[in-house]
Amino acid sequence: MKKISEAVVRRLPVYLQVLNDLHKRDVQTVSSQELGNKLNLNPAQIRKDLAYFGEFGRKGIGYDVTYLIEKIRQILKLDQPLNVGLVGAGNLGRALCNYNTYLKDNMKITAVFDSHRSIVGTSINGLTILPMDQLKDVVIKRNIRVGIITVPAFEAQSVADRFVSAGVEGILNFAPTILRVPDHVRIHYADFTTELLSLAYYLDKEGDDEDEPAVD
Repeated sequence: MKKISEAVVRRLPVYLQVLNDLHKRDVQTVSSQELGNKLNLNPAQIRKDLAYFGEFGRKGIGYDVTYLIEKIRQILKLDQPLNVGLVGAGNLGRALCNYNTYLKDNMKITAVFDSHRSIVGTSINGLTILPMDQLKDVVIKRNIRVGIITVPAFEAQSVADRFVSAGVEGILNFAPTILRVPDHVRIHYADFTTELLSLAYYLDKEGDDEDEPAVD
């Protein structure tokens, strides 16, 4: 199978969100043009993305919404249970655990860990906060394949090392720091600070460009 670019994979969940919304409104079929209008994307890009994984549409008719939802869920491995473990039961960690209620897919947080004794044993949205020394056993026992890190930056590498040692295959890191993990472990970053700072660059950028010479 040819290597799929990260950009394509990141667009698939966006397609799935729109398709789920259409399904809720009992829309049976949708064209790439209609999807493109909703997502502000070129329809040709959508067709190309989906074509990497198979032929899902019919010329002149478009895509069957229910069928395409099923296929994208299979591609993203959401058609099977995918357990997630979270370390850091602070405000962000609690918010993510509470978001579990709204998730309709099989990827859910099934275990929460923290090093602070004052909150170990309490619960968030039905999940009991566990001590860090239980992380490896729980990850193995519950077949947790993805870890989420919501601890301060200085603790993040240690948490990542624990996840890797326990056999986690993917990590979503919210701590504002770069982590070192083995090549076989996939890591994604969700750094609010970086996103906000980069967003600031674009504010009033259109007006600024009119007064500045082009750079080769």
